[in-house]
Amino acid sequence: GEVNAAELVEAHLAEIAETNPRVNAFIEVYADEARGAARRQLRGPLAGVPVTVKDSFDLEGRVTYCGSLLRREERAVRDSTAAARLKAAGAIVIGKTSTPEFLYYYETDNRIIGRTCHPWNPEYTAGGSSGGEAAAIAAFMSAGGIGSDGGGSIREPAHFCGICGLKPTPGRVGGGGHWPVLGHPAGFMGACGPMARTARDVRLLFETLAGWDVRDPFSAPVPLRSPDARRSRVVLWLCEGVRPECAAAAILAAERLWEAGFEKADFDARLIAEAHELWRALFVDLITQSLRAMIAGREQECAWTGVALMQEAREPVSAERLLAVLAERDSMRARLLEHLGEETVIVAPAFGTAAYPHQQPPIPILDAARPLTPANLLGLPAMVVPAGVNGDGMPVGVQFIGAPYEDERLIGVAEIFEELRGDAWPSETLSPSTTNSSTSPTA
Repeated sequence: GEVNAAELVEAHLAEIAETNPRVNAFIEVYADEARGAARRQLRGPLAGVPVTVKDSFDLEGRVTYCGSLLRREERAVRDSTAAARLKAAGAIVIGKTSTPEFLYYYETDNRIIGRTCHPWNPEYTAGGSSGGEAAAIAAFMSAGGIGSDGGGSIREPAHFCGICGLKPTPGRVGGGGHWPVLGHPAGFMGACGPMARTARDVRLLFETLAGWDVRDPFSAPVPLRSPDARRSRVVLWLCEGVRPECAAAAILAAERLWEAGFEKADFDARLIAEAHELWRALFVDLITQSLRAMIAGREQECAWTGVALMQEAREPVSAERLLAVLAERDSMRARLLEHLGEETVIVAPAFGTAAYPHQQPPIPILDAARPLTPANLLGLPAMVVPAGVNGDGMPVGVQFIGAPYEDERLIGVAEIFEELRGDAWPSETLSPSTTNSSTSPTA
């Protein structure tokens, strides 16, 4: 039956009251404002839908903490572009979700509200940096929302929590009013994008969010498109070092798409062999320099869950080194796009491991991130979709990567995969035995 906006808001607020004390996903909950909005005559494709916003996006009158007490005076004077577009579409923002300090880690913990826990098992991490957003959506405390991704920060928590997340092509979704600012020299690696429980909902959010944004230096005036996803060419990429269940998810997804009639092709993984190291120079080494300068003299106010990444930083990045990395990035991107073409979709693991107990990654965290970082470095759209569970009963996702501005194609392939997966999610346990052993990915 039909429900009205007030009923939807009350249902979500009740879920927050019951579940959030265990999951700890929210920085702030806007119960009174949400109830007030629900009483108004809302119009648009998201009319009356309760959504959440990662606490790196400005909301007028609210502090944008980004997980840090150092930003407790940073009260926004206007909405971020993404939040404004959600509201203009009739959505009701019911709260802001937690992040690690300065968004700088693959788990979510900070000195403002503490640790965010996995909705399925509170002893496990929900991931990061959009960990609060993923946990809120997975726990039915939010219908969907927005995250940001400079090194997997939408896709890793989506994979951990068993939801869908899209890192769009940079510029498709406006980044105005996001912190950190998506600017040069490495801002092209970041993107703002939708997170939801289904690919269909991701499509609805993406169509709401996409569009030109004068506040975003990478914004691209690309209209919404409707490519025939079934005419896509599907290739498989398995990078080294991922856990068997994560590789199995990618193999299974590729096999099902090929069996459904998608064209099969080989992928030359040598084209992106150095992508992770180039991303690391720009994201870990360069950003660590900036963060160390930012917190100088105020270290006692920092929680620094991101210390693990800071410790991975190598020598400071000189201007000469930066130019060399950017030149190699551009060359790699050109070679890859020549190899792939516009209609190819890469099927890959979503991360090196499934969710794990807090602060106990089973493999080094930067090694685990290897499946994620090429899309950031090269400005490619990438989407994670649930595929099954591992032996511990935790979600395992699969990643689809496409050519620049082929975001709608990725969403279409994800929707088809969801149909092929059917009721197997979340019951199917992924292991090498669940896939066709004759499959031989070229990687």
